[in-house]
This record gives sequence, structure tokens and C-alpha cells, in this order.
Amino acid sequence: MDNLPKCGANYVSLTPLTFLTRASKCYANRTSIIYGNVRFTWRQTYERCCRVASSLRSLNIVKNDVVSVLAPNVPAIYEMHFAVPMTGAVLNTINTRLDAKNIAIILKHSEAKVFFVDFEYLEIAKKALELIATSKMTRIPLVVVIDDIDSPTGIRLGELEYEQLVHQGNPSYVPKEITDEWDPITLNYTSGTTSEPKGVVYSHRGAFLSTLSLLLGWEMGTEPVYLWSLPMFHCNGWTFTWGVAARGGTNICIRNTTTKEMYTNIVLHNVTHMCCAPIVFNILLEAKPHEYSKPITTRVQILTGGAPPPSPLLEKIEKLGFHVVHAYGLTEATGPALLCEWQEKWNELPSENQAKLKSRQGVSILTLADVDVKNIDNMLSVPRDGKSIGEVCLRGSSIMKGYYKNNKANYEVFKNGWFFTGDVGVIHQDGYLEIKDRSKDVIISGGENISSIEVENVIMKHKNVVEASVVAMPHPKWGESPCAFVILTKNSQIKEVDIIGHCRSNLPGFMVPKKVKFVEELPKTGTGKVQKNHLRTIAKTFVVVSEKSNHQKSKNTSPVNREKPRYYEQILALSRL
Repeated sequence: MDNLPKCGANYVSLTPLTFLTRASKCYANRTSIIYGNVRFTWRQTYERCCRVASSLRSLNIVKNDVVSVLAPNVPAIYEMHFAVPMTGAVLNTINTRLDAKNIAIILKHSEAKVFFVDFEYLEIAKKALELIATSKMTRIPLVVVIDDIDSPTGIRLGELEYEQLVHQGNPSYVPKEITDEWDPITLNYTSGTTSEPKGVVYSHRGAFLSTLSLLLGWEMGTEPVYLWSLPMFHCNGWTFTWGVAARGGTNICIRNTTTKEMYTNIVLHNVTHMCCAPIVFNILLEAKPHEYSKPITTRVQILTGGAPPPSPLLEKIEKLGFHVVHAYGLTEATGPALLCEWQEKWNELPSENQAKLKSRQGVSILTLADVDVKNIDNMLSVPRDGKSIGEVCLRGSSIMKGYYKNNKANYEVFKNGWFFTGDVGVIHQDGYLEIKDRSKDVIISGGENISSIEVENVIMKHKNVVEASVVAMPHPKWGESPCAFVILTKNSQIKEVDIIGHCRSNLPGFMVPKKVKFVEELPKTGTGKVQKNHLRTIAKTFVVVSEKSNHQKSKNTSPVNREKPRYYEQILALSRL
């Protein structure tokens, strides 16, 4: 049987571009995109993508060239997920929350030839281009403005504009054939919470298989109505930029992830699916009656990732009509790598127990060949007891090709046939994995490992807490001890001693925070992750007081001052670095 050769009929390189081709034929007249008053069908979307690809070729974009885009979730950035790789080029979606310095770093490192910029981001794009112009880099990328397709502004930076490229392009353009599925399709930069962002390269094969795995794992049926509450710049929208096309669904594009915009579109278009970080839950929970005219009548499936959502938060969001599935992933794994697959027997459990199970990260998507939690000292698997901690390791087709122009970083994460995530977790007896922390976020107090996530979950159970983040602070006796930064509900009269007492009632003594600081906001990356390295810098300035002193102080403690504390400006300043 070894003498049976591959041929064009039985071996075709895997690429998500085939999803759009199929959608244009099988779902030609279905609505593909809705953005305000703008609507397209799948036939029209395919044609528009061909036109953009044709125009890019006329601008001398060829195989492996990088095309960057800085834009919110508008039709143009969705179309570019197909149009750019149709030329053989590589799409680089840039985090819209980055400052000019980091945008310039990405443009220089990626050597982008064309830079698409939404009109709202022209000022910061100009600053980034000025930084490039004053550096040793001689070539500045060609700029194309993306004007608002629903309400054009006429704002320009140079002569080129996105809809102009669509108009001038050839609708009969024949996409470049992908002959090697290992070719790069996108270049995504990590959020850079601890260092300069690293360029993560995805292959056509990895993007194709990851998309299928998530569609199956999330059980997304045909004709989904998908709300783009997750930025498309984040791991290419966790591959659902391609996935919605594969299912012949409708993309509901929104420029801003606000309470009003989300609820309005959910009700108006009967949204069935959406993805988001847990931070969006708080936006949804803050809804005011006047912000949407009708209640949600259909069950909305939410796939959430990032920091594990506290079980109290899960309980609240599900009462509004949302069904939450928790995932775990990272940029290097092409988005979600694990899904908390729900078991029917769990439906009989109390809601609090269900919420705890849903906060687990679950089992691997089908793309992965294996997932394990290992003792990195000897590479042995930890016992499946839900207690033994190790580093989460992955291997499979959804793992990135590697970091672009960064062999040192590749050497650090690819070892012994595994990808080392840097996350610490446990595996339960049923095989479900649960993340306990980032390895750098584990607090070691008197030789005991403390999961900051576990402490955060307990704090979040307090009815007056909106958000919490726990980091290590110096301790004269134990080396380190937990320190909590907490956002309270409006008009709350809670004191520091109340949060500490709440923790003491629900945690072992060594895990109880020795310091609680109330803040108005937590510094976050563009993808909603708390920048704990900034909080640790602040925590290093705190002094531990004895429990006795703390108890005596609590007798005369006045209600918490809701004004921003003096160190708050330090936090914001650090978050901008």
C-alpha cells in the first residue's frame, strides 16, 4: 500500500481559505456580515475579498509579505482574514489598545509592507510611523485608510482607502494556491505583559484544524449568528473569523464593546454565539433598563477565556440568559486549546457546584495530540488527584510554527517534544484540567505555594466585590505573602478588615491576604488580562502590619475612600509602558 501516490484528487493542502470558497457556493445568498445598516451575502463577501486581494497584488504584495491592520471589529478586518492570505501574504492584526511605541515595534519587527488603519486610529498610527521614520528602518509601510463603511467620514492619510481598493480590484481574481499547508497565514503578537511582544506565526494547517476543532468542541451548528464582542486582533478572533464562514453564519460586527451596542445587536439580530474575556461579563451585568428595549429571548452561547472566571460571576451572567462555556488557550496555541465540555450528570448539581465545574479549563480540543501537567524537573506527569501541581504542556497541530525571528524564545518553550505554556495547573480524576496560576504568579509563602487565582475566587464571592487581583508582596518572616487589589461595587462601605475577615473564613491562614488595597481600576493588557507585573511593583512598596495591629486599626477605620489613591497614578503609568 506504500506505493499509492498522492495526487491532486486525494491530497490538498489544508487552509481556512476553503471555508470562504465553500460558503460562497453553498450559502451564497445567506447574510454573511451585518454592520449597522450595511449587509453582505456570502457571495458578496467572497467577491469583495477577491477584489481586495487583486488590489494588494497590484501594490506588489507577494508570498510571505506582511500586511498589518489596526482596526476595530468592522467588515474590513474580517474580509482581510481571507483577502490577505489569498495573495500568499501574511496577515498581522494589531491590538487596537497599544500605544504608538508598541505599534511601531510591531511594524518594524514584522517588516510590514502595507499598513491598513481605521480612521479612528489615524492619530496614533501617525505617531507610530513618525517613530519608524526617525529610526534606522528606511522603509515605511504603505498606508491604507479604512473609512467607516456605514457612515463615511472622508478622513484620509495619503491617497489610498479600503473601499477604493475593493472598487478597483478584480472580482474574478484567482486566489494563490496554497501548495504547502505549513506556509504562514497570520502573525500575531503577544500582549507583552512581561517583555516586548513576540511575533507568533500560525500556519494554514494549524488555522484550519484549530477552526474545525473549536466548531466541534463548542458544538456550533449551521447558520449561527455570531456577535463580534471578542477583538478580531486577538488570536484572529480565536479562529472564528474563519469558523463563521465554515458554518455559513452571520457576523454581527460592532465597533465598540459597550453594554448598549451588545444588547441592542443581541436582541435585534437574535444572536446565538459570542466570545469574550470575563471582563465583558461585568459590562453586560452593568446594563441599565434604557440601554436595550427588549429582553433577551434566545439563549446566547458564550465561549470565554483568559483568566478563569470566578464562579460567582458565572452564576450572575447565566441568570441573564447566557450559557457560558469556559476555554483555556494562549496566542501560541492558536487561541483556545482546552474546553470545559459539559457532562449531563452535572445538570443535577446545585448551581454553585455547576459554576465551580464551569470555571475549570476542561479537556483538549481535537487538534491537540496530547495535553499534560508535568513536573518540569523530571518531566513526569503529576498524579490526577486535583491537588498535585505542575506545568501545563501541549503538543499538536494547533501549536504555533514558532516565534518570528526569536530563536532564543523558541528554544525556551519547545522542549522534549512539548510546548511549555508557563501555566501551572492540576488534573482531576475525571481528566479535566484546572489552571491554578501562571508560574510567575504563584506566591511562595514560607515554602507553601499559594494560587493567586484561588484567593481571587474567594474574594470575588464577597457581594460587594466587582473585581480582584492578587499578587505577592514582601513579608519579613515568610518571604512573600498575598496582597489583594480590589474594585468594590458603587457606594460600598466595605473596609479592608472586612475583606480580610471574609478570606479568613474561607481560606487557610497562610493564604489570607496581608494587605488589601481598594482601587478604581486594574491595569490590563489590550486583551483584558490584568498586568500583575505592574501590581507586583506597587506591592513591593507596601509594609506588612501585624494581624494584631490590623485588628486594632479596624476599630477606627472609616469607610473606604473611593477617590484614587496616590499610588493609583503609578499603576496607570506602568500600564502604559
